[in-house]
Amino acid sequence: MIEGFLNYLRYERNYSELTVEGYGKDLEDFQAYFKSLDEGLEWDVVDADVVRGWMEHMMDKGNSATSVNRRLSAVRTFYRYAMRTGLAKTDPAHAVKGPKKSRPLPKFVREQEMDAALSKETEGEQFKEVRARTLLLMFYSTGMRLSELMALDDGDIDMEACELRVTGKRDKQRVIPFGRELREELLQYMGCRDAEVARQCEALFVTTKGERMNRNQVRYEVEKSLNGATTLRQRTPHVLRHTFATAMLNHGAGLESVKKLLGHESLTTTEVYTHATFEQLKRIYNSAHPRA
Repeated sequence: MIEGFLNYLRYERNYSELTVEGYGKDLEDFQAYFKSLDEGLEWDVVDADVVRGWMEHMMDKGNSATSVNRRLSAVRTFYRYAMRTGLAKTDPAHAVKGPKKSRPLPKFVREQEMDAALSKETEGEQFKEVRARTLLLMFYSTGMRLSELMALDDGDIDMEACELRVTGKRDKQRVIPFGRELREELLQYMGCRDAEVARQCEALFVTTKGERMNRNQVRYEVEKSLNGATTLRQRTPHVLRHTFATAMLNHGAGLESVKKLLGHESLTTTEVYTHATFEQLKRIYNSAHPRA
């Protein structure tokens, strides 16, 4: 049965030989599993419980959800072929749901690493150095998106109230509070900028030519500022957004509050950060508890 199906893939569906071999290995693996349960079992009498057992067996062996879903897809394709050709009356894999793919935990810079990156004094330094630190602190203090920062104008910032207005996805606006440290940093940056740069626009963050900074320029400044401060390979504005959310939750902020600050539509999107903070909690527990 397997060989007939593989020939169908080769000659009628024109699948590559590498793909055909992959299907063959997956089907042979499934067959070996159900034969291990009962030598008398055949393809046309296997039921959904056997398929589920096979999935659990693969997960127990350490296979990823992606790998299990791929193999399950091969079995489903085989049974569609078998039903069409009269080799099987039912598809036991049709109603079986594959395992959910785990979402990767967001990468974030540790607080000590951020402190190190931001510890450099900028008093009396050149415009580009002051701008780099202000960019870093802006992302870390507000959690805003790169596109939101690039669109900021001076008029979007209320220095007295320590609030700034950003325009997020689908042109939705929100107000983000910020602290005294960022206020002082912004005042220093704007003073340095206005003294050294002839601005060509109303943008808050500008190049040495006075033009609004673009995406690549901001990313470059952030990556350069984080070099040597963190071991993370990803040193992007989005990582700083993750860092902001993680720090907020670690210091007692509620999930709903973080959701509003980040501009998320759904609380589900924000919940991924609770997993990150829990992972940190587990590391602390394992390193601190004498019986861990």
